[in-house]
Amino acid sequence: MRALIVDPEAPGRLRLGEAPDPAPGPGQVLVEVGHTSLNSAELWFAQQAAPGEVIGFDAAGVVVRAAADGTGPGVGSRVVGFAEGGGFGALRAMDVADVAVVPDGVDLGEAAALPVAAGTALRALEQAGPLLGRRVLVTGASGGVGGFAVQLAALGGAHVIGVAGSEDGLRWVSELGADEVVGGVDRVTEPVDVVVDTVGGDQLAAAYGLLASGGSLQSIGWASGREAVLPVGSTLGSRQPKSIVSVYNGGGLTDRQAQLGRLLALVDAGKLRVPVGWRGPWDKIADAVEALSGRRLRGKAVLDVS
Repeated sequence: MRALIVDPEAPGRLRLGEAPDPAPGPGQVLVEVGHTSLNSAELWFAQQAAPGEVIGFDAAGVVVRAAADGTGPGVGSRVVGFAEGGGFGALRAMDVADVAVVPDGVDLGEAAALPVAAGTALRALEQAGPLLGRRVLVTGASGGVGGFAVQLAALGGAHVIGVAGSEDGLRWVSELGADEVVGGVDRVTEPVDVVVDTVGGDQLAAAYGLLASGGSLQSIGWASGREAVLPVGSTLGSRQPKSIVSVYNGGGLTDRQAQLGRLLALVDAGKLRVPVGWRGPWDKIADAVEALSGRRLRGKAVLDVS
């Protein structure tokens, strides 16, 4: 099959090439992939993976072989799914539990942008607890995960403050429904109840300092590549301690089908926008990598498989 394979000599270590067809197990569907998306994590995994490997988390397409055990969607079903590896191939075998049927009114390309980015944002906000009336701060709000976090927090009834590093980013975040947009965490002057942090480093430490008693910081990214150093004693002395939680340590990954179904229903109802900042054919992967790694991307990068 055609696939984006790891190549140490290619930009971002990814190029279009050939790879073996996947062999689905009894509880897996075989999907002809029409669209995938590029996430920051894949840039990291491309650096670690062996030459020729097919990485990729997100994929949307059409079922061409139903699961042999009789479970899951049938042939011809439009689906989207999440799995660890294989998303950058023209064919993908996925566990039935990890795929959801895409409503007719939802573009498959947009659906492909949901699993990692929107799924991570949703899990983080669910871990933070009820949002109605609470102040939620989202760092890196103009990125893929941040853009979904802004919208989902607003849907939950929160007062949302989005942080973006440029004027263009601030406009983008405002259009996504943030109540306030600021150029840096240092511009926030009142305590917040929840932080969804995609940046790490100094921003994480500063955002933690803004948390009200009992507040929660959800650490879901480390775009800065820098250490976060908290002041001595900052985690002590509160009757209701603040917390830092990694979304990947809190579970929530066991029912991907239900999670994707919830997100797809919101998109289908027009309540959740899929912010796509770059979309093109998968042979233009170098352009998508440059946009993402150069931090010029607003929202998600979607690759159309052909």
